Order: sequence, then C-alpha cells, then structure tokens
Amino acid sequence: MARSIISVINQKGGVGKTTTVINLATALAIKGKKTLVIDLDPQGNATTGLGRSNNNEDKSIYNLLIGKTSIKKVVQQSSVPGLDLIGSNVNLSGLEVETANDANRAFLLKEIIKNDLDGYLKRYENIFIDCPPSLSLLTVMSLVAADELLIPLQTEFFALEGITQLVKTIDRIKINLNPGLGIRGVLLTMFDKRNKLSSQVDSEARNHFKNKVYKTVVPRNVRLSEAPSHGMPCLIYDKKCAGSKSYINLAEEFINQQNQSLGSAA
Repeated sequence: MARSIISVINQKGGVGKTTTVINLATALAIKGKKTLVIDLDPQGNATTGLGRSNNNEDKSIYNLLIGKTSIKKVVQQSSVPGLDLIGSNVNLSGLEVETANDANRAFLLKEIIKNDLDGYLKRYENIFIDCPPSLSLLTVMSLVAADELLIPLQTEFFALEGITQLVKTIDRIKINLNPGLGIRGVLLTMFDKRNKLSSQVDSEARNHFKNKVYKTVVPRNVRLSEAPSHGMPCLIYDKKCAGSKSYINLAEEFINQQNQSLGSAA
C-alpha cells in the first residue's frame, strides 16, 4: 500500500486548517481508506474535534517526540471508524525550548516515522499532520516529515500575500531538508459566492497555482464551525449540510488524484 504523509499547513490562523484535517480524514475513512491524523498543534483542536481529550498526556504526540513512548502506544481510535489519531497536548508548546540544543530537532518526527520498526504505520493509506498556525519548529518538523502539502486558503483579502511567505519557507525546506516535498493541493475555504472578493481570490489562486487548486471549494457554513464543540466531525454532526458535502467532494478529488499519480508511476 502506498502511504502518503500530508501536512495541512498555513501559517495564518482561522483559515479552516483543522476543519479540513478533521473532515477530509473523516470522509476518506468513510470511503474505506484507513487514515491517521497526527495533531501537531499544542492547542489540540484536531484531538477534541475527533472526540478525544487533549489532556491525555500518555496518548500525546509530545511523549512520542521526547522518546517516552512508542507509536503503537500513542495511537488511539477517534470517534470515526477507520480513523485513528495521535493526539496533542499543551506540553507540546515547550518542545522548541526543550530541544534548543538538538541540532537534528527538525528531523524528530521524520525519524520516528522512518524508524517505525513494527511497521505499525503501514496500515494507513493517508497520514495527515495538523500544523500549528505559525512557521515554528513544529511546522518545520511537519514539513520535513511530509511527502506533500495541502494548503487551505481562505477566500479573503490578503490571502495570497500570506501564501508568498509560506511558499518561500517551503522552497527553503526543499533545498535544505526535504528535497522531495511537493504541494498536493490548494483548497479554497470560507467561500461566499455572493461576495465578489471570493470569486476574485478564486481566479487569482487558480492563476497562480494552476491545476494544484482543487475544483471543490468549501463554503462559509455555520454547521462546520458548530461541529467541533460537539466533539465530532461535521460529516457526522450534519452530513447533509453544504460544508459536509464539500468535504465529501474533496475526498473524491483527493482519491482520484492518488489514483492518477499511482497510474502515472506504474
């Protein structure tokens, strides 16, 4: 099974990053794709959004990164069948200071995945890493560990200016730390078809990133923002709402993308 490690990244907060991780991973799991989410944000929103506690130190990515536990012990089932989780915890926010003297700290997560001696991670077709909304050590770690990136881009003013800084960072990581890193796709979020600006950002993004921009756009949707407070993905909370439908469409696009790249590699 070809496994894909995808970092979902944007250094700007509030762009629908965690919402995308939770709901795309859920949609893929519903379609029978065994999926793992790694919550690399100390806020732990992906953890609580998938129905698990972000106060569970034993099951946190932090304990895995400091070598206190193993992958097998830290993985837990989410509230969605076929979707597993390595949760986060506020302790993770101290990692940057604690590893200040470690020259190889950017490779911590990559090494853990590479040295998965039991082959525990082989069961997953997709591994999604939810990054914090900043270009911190944790984000750099995820860029080094990932095969590809998925960038949620809100259809609002200044959206593309912010992405320029991110693209520069990605280029630096490719040169120095992870030459194989590529952009899997750009997802337009918080789209409002009544708003001229949304359509403007849409055409600018497609102009800039060409066919990397998914055809699916995620609309502004109240149900998407309500679902996390109930500890469940929107696809479980209200599968018929516009937000859920968009993530189901995105999952289909995502799978087709995977099949095409496997076809071209064959």
